[in-house]
Formats: sequence, structure tokens, C-alpha cells
Amino acid sequence: MLQKSFIIFFISLSMSIQVYAQQRARDLGIQIGVFHPGPLNSITDVNQVTVGHKTKIIGEDIRTGVTAILPHEGNLFQLKVPAAVFVGNGFGKLAGSTQIEELGNIESPIILTNTLGVSAGIQGIISFILKQDGNEQVQSVNAIVGETNDGYLNDIRGMHISKEDVMEAIFDAKSGMVQEGNVGAGTGTVCFGFKGGIGTSSRVIPTALGGYTVGVLVQTNFGGVLQINGVPIGEELGQYSFKNQLETADGSCMIIIATDAPVNERNLKRMAQRAMMGLAKTGGIASNGSGDYVLAFSNNPNNLIPHESKNLQLEEKKYLRNDDMTALFLATIEATEEAIINSLFAAHDMKGKNGRTINAIPKEKVLEIMKSYNRIR
Repeated sequence: MLQKSFIIFFISLSMSIQVYAQQRARDLGIQIGVFHPGPLNSITDVNQVTVGHKTKIIGEDIRTGVTAILPHEGNLFQLKVPAAVFVGNGFGKLAGSTQIEELGNIESPIILTNTLGVSAGIQGIISFILKQDGNEQVQSVNAIVGETNDGYLNDIRGMHISKEDVMEAIFDAKSGMVQEGNVGAGTGTVCFGFKGGIGTSSRVIPTALGGYTVGVLVQTNFGGVLQINGVPIGEELGQYSFKNQLETADGSCMIIIATDAPVNERNLKRMAQRAMMGLAKTGGIASNGSGDYVLAFSNNPNNLIPHESKNLQLEEKKYLRNDDMTALFLATIEATEEAIINSLFAAHDMKGKNGRTINAIPKEKVLEIMKSYNRIR
């Protein structure tokens, strides 16, 4: 028992060290955009947003996991958040999206996993919601589960994600630094031909424009012609889609946007649309076989949505005007672009199913190229 406890402690310590040892684009002089990031440059810079991972690296073939994003620290079913979905390209599975479109809110944790783990994601969310205090009478849950296909490195047909894994990721959710790269739902993903994964970033808009925070988390598993801060890295490295007319650009990207700004579901959808501009700036092309989904929510405390109201009443909520949205649009574009690049910089080489190996992006070569274009600050 003592030995088992020591092993668990060692693994936890190793993961903590890895979080703080992550090399991110900004740490290496690559400063994307004009707005400043939040203190952690993470989706968790948005107050009360928490993130948890369950990573499964077992044997030679299992390379997968779960990432959970919780919009606030309370009971999400009883206090829902305004939300919206935008589909950049719909070759994918985003469970629960139609109810978000219909009602404009989210009532569950957001789960990211692999394509064949979506049903386990739904089961895990439902089990979590039904066990929460205050939900004893709940008989319907709109579980939000997104996915990308990690089948190149992972034995996806083995369906190694369980509802217990999903619940572990939810219970692991916390504020503070978010581990990126080969973790959670990004464990087995591939992006631009390099090792992809989980990435995150944030922006704080100036006080004169509201002082609000926008945070983005991505699960990257897509192709295209990589650009970093406008520099054609994919071309310079000779690695990009269709270079030999044989390489595929298919894949997927899940993009989660959080903000504390008082934004309703209609303008959240407009923010979600702008996230695709951030993806495009990295060279992503939303190919035919790519599931590119954006989910945006606001957890502004004045605009949370109670599950039930006993009496007929008019809602009295205050939202930003259309004229005041532009800064949030730019913050979304910048944070999405940087989150994607961070997912690449945090990832490391991975060997998986059938002995396949995907290498991490060669950061030293990338930095040399960036310097040659005078794009290192």
C-alpha cells in the first residue's frame, strides 16, 4: 500500500513539474496579437472556469483521454450559462449541440474525448449530474461532448474510455495552470503532421473597452499549411498537406471559448464564428473530413440562468451592445490562434498503435525560421 501511494505521489509530482516546465510560444518570444494575455494565459483566467484531464497511456496501443471544462464552480444544471455553437465544418460529433442552439444555454460540464468515446462522455456527465446535491428530481440532462479522432496513434476501436474516466476528469477540474500537449483529450492527436494536443490561451481587453477576459482551450487534430504569427513554418519545414498529393489534411479541432463578459447567446455565436479566423491564421483549412466545432459561453454571474422559476416573471438581464463586441471578437481570434500554437509547442514525441511515431514540432528549427523573418520579440 505504501509503495502504491509513493507511485501515485511520484506521478502527480512529475505531472506538476511538467505543467510548469511547459515551453509555450510566448515564453520563447513569439507574441501573437496586440491584446495582453491574462496572468496564466489560460482559459482558467476567466474566473471560476476549471479544467481537468484524464490521460490514458497504456501499453503500446492506448493513447487517449478525456478533458473536462466546467464553466463555473457551482451546480451547472441548476445555474446554467448562456452559450452558443458554431460549426466550421460538420464532419464530427458534438453531442448536445441542438439543445444549445434551441435554448442558448449549457447545463453540464463540457467533455472532450475521442470519436468513439462520445457515448462514455455522455454517460459520465449524466452520472455526475444525477449525483449532485439538488438534482434529486432531474430526469433529463443535455450532456455536452465533443471529439476528435485519435485513431492514428490510439487503439480507438478498443473503446478504452469509460464513464468512470469521464467522472475522474470532472472531479480533477481545477483553476490555475492547465496542462497542455499530450494530455487528456489531446493524448493521441496529430496537428499539421506534428504531435498535437491540448492548448490554451487568454486575452484581457483594455479597461476602457470593458476589461473583460476571454479564454480559449483547444483540442487540435487537424491539417493544413502551418503558419506561426504569419510565418510560413509548414512551407519552410517542407511539411504540409498535399505537398506530395498524397498527404491528407483531414482531422478535427474542438475550440472552447469562455468569457466573463455579459454576452447573450446571439453574440456568443458571433464570437464563436471569429474563432475560425484564429484557426485560419494558423494555416488550418477546415477540410472535408474535419470536424471543426466552436462552443462559446459566458459565466458572468449576473446572467446565469436558473433551472426553474415558480412564478411567471420577466427576465432582467444586461448584455453588451453589438457596438461593444468588436474587442471581444479580436480577443477571441488572438487567443484561439495562440492556443493552437501552444498545443503544438507543449506536445512531445509519441509512439503509439502499430509502432507509429509522431514527432513534436522541432522548436529549435521553428525559432530559427521565426528569427529569420524578424518575428521573435
